[in-house]
Amino acid sequence: MDTMTHNKPNLSPKIALYEPDIPQNTASIIRTCSCLGATLEIIEPCGFLFTDKRFKRVVMDYLEEGNIKFYKSADEFFKNKKNQRIILITTKAIKTYTDFNFRNDDTLLFGRESAGVPNNVHKAANEKLRIPMAKNKRSLNLATSVAIVLSEQIRQIRN
Repeated sequence: MDTMTHNKPNLSPKIALYEPDIPQNTASIIRTCSCLGATLEIIEPCGFLFTDKRFKRVVMDYLEEGNIKFYKSADEFFKNKKNQRIILITTKAIKTYTDFNFRNDDTLLFGRESAGVPNNVHKAANEKLRIPMAKNKRSLNLATSVAIVLSEQIRQIRN
């Protein structure tokens, strides 16, 4: 058996999505979190219904694994995380994710595809990191960004 793809990692990183609004991205992130042993936390409201056929087509049977936690608001999310580091991944950060030392109890927070996160969420985050991109490019796909930074967190924790 290929140990890189079939064994669950011995850690539980957390990905949080702030008010996601594209069903296919959220579904892809659910699959990524499931396959990499991460918990997904969704800060509502979402810009779609979980019954959306575009969502169901991508998520397949990964939704039923129970690795998703919902928060009714950003306030509820931050109250529940008061003793944990919240790492906001944003194009507005100066520090890159490759220059950061992750811990296995960090929560990686990603904003809405259409609008990122509001100022109060920026201020509440403990750290802000970015993914370096080619000049004059706006942003990566949300699901791709999650996979990139989550993979680096897992790499660091395992070493």
